[in-house]
Amino acid sequence: MYHVAMYIRQISRKNKNGTITRYVQLAHNERNPVTGTPQAKVLYHFGRADELDFEGLKRLAASIHRFIGEPLPSGSEQTRSASVTMLTSKAIGGTWLLDQLWKKLGIGEAITSRLTDREFRMPVERAIFAMVANRVLDPGSKLAVEDWVDREVVIPDLSTFEVQHGYRAMDFLLESDEAIQREVFHTVADLLNLEVDLLFFDTTSTYFETEESEENDFRKTGYSKDHRPDLPQVVIGFAVTRDGIPIRCWVWPGNTSDMTVIPEVKKDLTGWKLGRVITVVDRGFCSEDNLRVLQQTGGHYIAGEKMTSGKPAVEAALAHPGRFKTICDNLEVKEVVIGDGEARTRYVLVRNPEEAKRDAAKREEHLERLRAELNRLKELDGEAHTKAHCRLHSHPTFRRYLKIDKRGNLRIDLNAVKAMERLDGKYLLRTSDDTLSTKTLHSATSSF
Repeated sequence: MYHVAMYIRQISRKNKNGTITRYVQLAHNERNPVTGTPQAKVLYHFGRADELDFEGLKRLAASIHRFIGEPLPSGSEQTRSASVTMLTSKAIGGTWLLDQLWKKLGIGEAITSRLTDREFRMPVERAIFAMVANRVLDPGSKLAVEDWVDREVVIPDLSTFEVQHGYRAMDFLLESDEAIQREVFHTVADLLNLEVDLLFFDTTSTYFETEESEENDFRKTGYSKDHRPDLPQVVIGFAVTRDGIPIRCWVWPGNTSDMTVIPEVKKDLTGWKLGRVITVVDRGFCSEDNLRVLQQTGGHYIAGEKMTSGKPAVEAALAHPGRFKTICDNLEVKEVVIGDGEARTRYVLVRNPEEAKRDAAKREEHLERLRAELNRLKELDGEAHTKAHCRLHSHPTFRRYLKIDKRGNLRIDLNAVKAMERLDGKYLLRTSDDTLSTKTLHSATSSF
């Protein structure tokens, strides 16, 4: 005899020919003694649903009701309880989980602490949470959030969401973002016992599929990292710890250059009590002015250098005597110090033998294609030759391998090819900190 809650369930199985066969089973749930999770245990297989004797099931149900002394419900009453009527339902799992994380990370408290001197008649913090939860669970417009909260989910302590409340909350967030970000980061740092010794900074861009932006619009066309220079965009900056925990973010107009933002980043993080921080930036930010800014107030930097043939620092590093030292699989380093005294600069030349093979193979593929294009060019004359010549000479990939001889013909520049061979599998790091080991330098910049 089973003293359990039994139920009828239907399972589906996919056949080799792609069709679906459904089976009906009598089952009940048992708790797994190891994991503690409930698991279904099949008590009886009724067989395929399309071959099931439904009249037999009805007779069985009637027999059970006669046995327990209750009449068998008829009509629509068979499918519902006489005491419960389902009116509607909303999902709560996702929003409840996010709300717990929201509180644990101190985001809600950071927002409400900035509202003490403000006279809002709307739940600003809950409105912001609703928009964030929507972005995570079911991304939509601010207008869509209104319907989402009303019809689909339960937002703890928020019964309704009006789109104008969302816009007002975002205005407040824009005014208070620096203070809120600082408070949230320090809460997270205490919670996770973070040590901010390395600060990684980088930017990206995100575009808007919309009409051309207006003159005073924050969205502007610029260098697109999404390869959509035709659309207006904004530039987003992120500072994170070595473990990828966000410290702070920024948003700039879409035409902002990477080289111009470092002073603002350094200034905005002053006073955050981050301790002795080494800022890690890639070659897109590596100007002399930016590196000087990063050294202000006792700071240090690790920066990636562009491996451009002919650049003094690169040529000096490549020509520097000494052997590479293997620090791990497929990774070799050589430390190079250029200059003396205050003009002394520390570099680390890194070489990856496997990456060098890939660089060489890719270059040979380019050269094979280029030789074929040059042979086709010889067969053309007149205007067709001129157009093909110009197109090849300005090609973004091929032009680096080409030169024009005394007769005005395109030729493969063997000296340029040899110069590129010297750079295979290599990249150059620069640091202002003499105490860092070469292995630490590489691990700090392994994402370059």
